[in-house]
Amino acid sequence: MIQSILAKKLGMTRVFGSDGSVVPATVLEAGPCTVIQRKTTGKDGYEAIQIGFVPQKEKRIAKPQQGHMAKANKGYFRFLRELWVEAGEEAAAGEELRVDMFKIGDRVDVVGRTKGRGFAGVVKRHKFHAGKQTHGCTSHRVPGSIGASAFPSRVIKGRRLPGHMGNVRQTVRNLKVIDIRPESNLLIVRGAVPGSINGLVMVRRSR
Repeated sequence: MIQSILAKKLGMTRVFGSDGSVVPATVLEAGPCTVIQRKTTGKDGYEAIQIGFVPQKEKRIAKPQQGHMAKANKGYFRFLRELWVEAGEEAAAGEELRVDMFKIGDRVDVVGRTKGRGFAGVVKRHKFHAGKQTHGCTSHRVPGSIGASAFPSRVIKGRRLPGHMGNVRQTVRNLKVIDIRPESNLLIVRGAVPGSINGLVMVRRSR
């Protein structure tokens, strides 16, 4: 049984529970995803399926990819990703994966890329405590002393310093599915998921 699907993050909202409680939720447009290719151990060395997501105009697809996607005869897609499957699991080219593969109450993991923050200081990047905002203080948002005296006379590896922040692959685990709307391809999960609005994420069933 295929356990994953590609989705687009539409944004966050809130859902009211039966007891009137407010539940923060993220709305995902999950699928439909089209199977482009079935890879097997005998031919490719591993078991997987390649799926396409978000229809795209032909002129925006490179010629080699056009020929590759034409085998499924389902048009062209902006995103191509591979999903692991078990040996013997059948998935023919042209089949569609839809959001109804999940049900309310399921637990899922959501994989995406976090928002890129560019070059950031230690207060924003590592949540350092800032200095006093008063006269006489000369260390408002700096990391402070990073040396190690006479021994070992160098900056130790792993020291938290300013640098690139965000734009990394991140997985949020064990989110609860609180609503599914198959007619609109919508999957609503409790909590937040990584990435910006309209960002690509992968939703997979938690182990």
